[in-house]
Amino acid sequence: MTHKIVFLDRESVDANVRRPNFPHDYVEYQSTWTPDEIVERLKDADIALINKVPMRAEVLKQLPKLKLIAVAATGTDVVDKVQAKAQGITVSNIRGYAFNTVPEHVIALIFALRRSIVPYANSVKRGDWNTSQQFCYFDYPIYDIAGSTLGIVGYGALGKSIGKRAEALGMKVLPYDVFPQDGLVDFETVLTQSDVITIHVPLTPDTKNLFGAEQFKKMKNSAILINTARGGLVDEAALLEALKSGEIGGAGFDVVAQEPPKDGNILCDADLPNLIVTPHVAWASKEAMQILADQLIDNVENFVAGKPSNVVE
Repeated sequence: MTHKIVFLDRESVDANVRRPNFPHDYVEYQSTWTPDEIVERLKDADIALINKVPMRAEVLKQLPKLKLIAVAATGTDVVDKVQAKAQGITVSNIRGYAFNTVPEHVIALIFALRRSIVPYANSVKRGDWNTSQQFCYFDYPIYDIAGSTLGIVGYGALGKSIGKRAEALGMKVLPYDVFPQDGLVDFETVLTQSDVITIHVPLTPDTKNLFGAEQFKKMKNSAILINTARGGLVDEAALLEALKSGEIGGAGFDVVAQEPPKDGNILCDADLPNLIVTPHVAWASKEAMQILADQLIDNVENFVAGKPSNVVE
């Protein structure tokens, strides 16, 4: 049997994607977004490779031949998994590939925000240093990393990896998770005692807007919020207000609610010295992307061999 494989958004994976070890026809498109495009390109396929292409119920219902959706990411919120299950479509994802790249991005954002690196660098470009009466100036607050407290919301593999790095830097770690394990603290403790909070939970109906106006009121005025998970976990309007009013000290986001923000986004558009937004690249080191690409094809090969791996229910 020859399998028809279609990769709908190949440009989202900057790595070598090897060809599977079974008879197949392989087609790839650099990007695919509209429902009509998705259906047309997958109409004869039994295996779809995607990263962020939305596979909603109305699309899946038009694809009776589809048997596997192999997602080139850990998060699978772009797939209607209820409909996929109803049609007998297996959904697989990528796991354990971002063990260095996401933690390093989180640590980089912590350093940049705690030490106000971006606003100071920008002020030098503006010429502020040229006009200073002293050899330096203190227009933006600078805080040490060592001795500060890091709250980790979502203490899975990534959370633990970040915790180890934070402890090596002299930070105290307060881990929180809904799944019981040793050493956890409650969510309230994370909110009230942390100097930095980093989020590492999936986006679900229960976690949507996990951080909003109520939570920001409980945080320290100097506290920083880091989000490299999903944009919908944070109420963006409430965050922007908290940053402008000084209710919290800063934020470093690698994700927003709608990606890409074609119609604009209040965080991306804001010009604030205590806000850094990067374009969903925390996962994207060269090394991590190659691990991801290899595991993507491993999942496809295992499925065809009758031993599906990394199946998402």
